[in-house]
Order: sequence, then structure tokens, then C-alpha cells
Amino acid sequence: MFENLSSRLERAFKILKGHGSITEINVAETLKEVRKALIDADVSYKIAKDFVDTVKQKALGQNVLTTVSPGQMMTKIVHDELVLLMGGAAVELNLRATPAIILMAGLQGSGKTTHAVKLALYLKTKRSKRVLLVACDIYRPAAIDQLETLGKQIEVDVFAQRDSQDAVKIAREGVRYARENGYTSVIIDTAGRLAVDEEMMTEIRNIKDAVQPNETLFVVDSMTGQDAVNTARAFYDRLQYDGVILTKLDGDTRGGAALTIRSVVSVPIKFVGVGEKPEALDVFYPDRMAGRILGMGDIVSLVERAQEQINEEEARKLQKKIHTNEFNFDDFYRQIQQIKKMGNMKDLMGMIPGAGKALKDIDLDNASFKNVEAIIQSMTPYERQNPSVLNAQRRQRLALGSGTSLPEVNKLMKQFEGMKKMMKQVAGNRGAAMQTMAQRMRRK
Repeated sequence: MFENLSSRLERAFKILKGHGSITEINVAETLKEVRKALIDADVSYKIAKDFVDTVKQKALGQNVLTTVSPGQMMTKIVHDELVLLMGGAAVELNLRATPAIILMAGLQGSGKTTHAVKLALYLKTKRSKRVLLVACDIYRPAAIDQLETLGKQIEVDVFAQRDSQDAVKIAREGVRYARENGYTSVIIDTAGRLAVDEEMMTEIRNIKDAVQPNETLFVVDSMTGQDAVNTARAFYDRLQYDGVILTKLDGDTRGGAALTIRSVVSVPIKFVGVGEKPEALDVFYPDRMAGRILGMGDIVSLVERAQEQINEEEARKLQKKIHTNEFNFDDFYRQIQQIKKMGNMKDLMGMIPGAGKALKDIDLDNASFKNVEAIIQSMTPYERQNPSVLNAQRRQRLALGSGTSLPEVNKLMKQFEGMKKMMKQVAGNRGAAMQTMAQRMRRK
């Protein structure tokens, strides 16, 4: 995510390295590179120029603290301006009505239907809503089938009228059905086109007038760059939508759409699609995104994702096993599955400060676990629960059974033992710290 922009900005800040102060000359040289980086990221020339002019004005007015280098100060100023450029703060959905009606709009192929489903799952699991999906795409072949299949996967109901060719009527009937049957949120999936055309705009406008949605969300592919921004403007002129869902952000190495849309249409990016799975939808936080762009990572999002996957009771059981040296390959396998559910591995590692740069040229994805999983699955239940029995003969059998090699099996065993020691040490240090704190409290 934003890989190219991040590396270009890092090179720009290196110009200030070694300088004892911020001057008009070294700032101009740095910001020239920043402007080039933004334009290469598909940010319009005007927005890039306005951005660097603002940064320059703020940088030259700063007194650099003795504890902060000019490069660090410039990074801070650019970070703050990137946050403002992307909207300043996260903006929540308007869900005050019952049912809250959300209308989805966008071009064909932007990911509208899949993101209607992702949003439904988000509302169901994170906002405790009873959601109804309404199928109003009456033109695309199998659009209703797709929505019903995906809805079934996440256990969310779908309202459809297959014999109707009136999208406005379907939307109105869907909302009425939701009110009569106790649904608290309605998401209306509409038809897309290959280009912005009058017929499509009129139909979506008529649906909006008919159901009076609490939220109209524009879904757009971030990888189309300035085309995404131009389409966003065209849709806003007719629909006056309330927010944007930016899709395929995990594959966007440039980031122009994320940086520009807010400035062009003056509505917030509310969500970003970061993968193919139904749960791969994140609330858009401008400050966290700015941190990732500048290589600062995003520890808050990483912790949030971990908390969503780790059951508190299971965590306590695992800690007990670590203390008693009973951690085994069944536990190890479960940990791998939890990590995989958190998202793409390279994306997760990019949330750790500095890790994005280190992993730039490394092909790291969830397939990296494939051989490890194959070896563990080749073990008998007894072997998984008693790793110490895995002698040379058993390891050779595991290599054959998993389609790997003996060195790979030995490597896994070594990593497993190292992980056990590290986990026990971390748990021991934490326990000692808690004990010391308790003793101090008793003394007081």
C-alpha cells in the first residue's frame, strides 16, 4: 500500500539529513522532491503545489527544537498536512434512523456489490445491526445471484424481486419489507455502468428520492487514480453523496485517489477495501494512513485486528500452557490461523514502524504458511500434542507426507522451540512485573 509514494518521500526527507537547521534553500530542494512524489502518485498538479506551498510556509516558520532534527520536523509537518488533505479525522456512518438506509453507487467493476456485502458484515459484527441487503441491479447478468450467494456466506438476508424491471420499485419495496420485519439497517445495491451516463444517473437519483437514504456511498477503485477522482466529481454533481468507499487500496502503490478525493468533492472517505475476504473492510483513519505513507506504521490498527481474532478465554488458556511448558503444535497451528484471518501478511507487517521498508522487495503473503501447515497436518494427533517425540525417523516421514524436505521439517522444529522459549520468557517477565507491582501496592 502506497509503496512507491512512501519510498519517494523517504528519499526527499534525506536531503535534510545532516543539516543543522531548516533554511529556505534546503526546504525548497526537499519540497521539490515531495511535489514530484505526489504528482507521480497521481495527485493533480494544483493539489500537489498547494500542499507543498502550505508545508513550506509552516516549515520556515518553525523553530527546530534541539532534540529534533530538521528531517524529523519536516516529516511531522508533512504528516499533519497529509492528515488534513485526507480529511482530518474518521467520519462515522449516520445510523440514527431505524432502519438506517444506505444507498451504494458507483461504476461497474468498482466492487460495489462485494463492498455492499462487506459493509453488511461490518454493521452486523461491529455495530450489532440486523442488516437487509436489497438487490437493485436488474441489468448485470447474475447480479442478484452474486448478492444472494455472498449474503448467505455472511448470514445476512437479501431482498430481491427477480421478475421486476423497476429498480426504484424494488428499492421502495425492500425498505418497506425491512421496516415490517424488524431490520435495523438496509443496504441497497444498485446497477453500475461502464461509463458515467445519463440513464444510470437518473435511475440512482430516482432511487435516492424514493427511499431518502441516511447515507449514500460512492464506491470507487483506488487503482484508477485520477480517473477515480474525476468519476467521484461527476457522481457528486448529480448525487451529492455522503461518503466514499475506496476499494483495492491494498494493491494501490501510488495512492493518488486516497490523497485527492476529499479535496475535490469535500466528502470524507469512510471505508477502504483492503482485500478480497468479506471482513476486509476498514474504517478510514486519515492520521493512521498518513503514518503508513511516511513509514511510521499503524500499531493501533494492528492491535485492533489482533483483538478481533483473539478470544480472551483462549488467550488465558494459551498463557497457562506457556507457563507449564505444554505449548504444542495444535496451539501453534491455531495461532497461524488467527494471524491469517487478520489479513494479508505484508499489509500486517507494514503496520509495524520501519517494517514496510524492510519488506519492500520480499514476496510475503499468506501462502508463506503453506509448507508449515502441510508439515503440521502430516503429524499424528499424538505428535502434535507431544512435539518431543519427533525424532529423525518421524521427521523423515513428515517430510514425505507433507511434500516438503527434511531440512524444512528441521527448520520448523527449530523455529517452534525458539518460539516456545521466547513466549515463556515474555510470559515470565510479565508475571514478574505484575508480582513486583502487587508487592509495591501492598507496601503502600
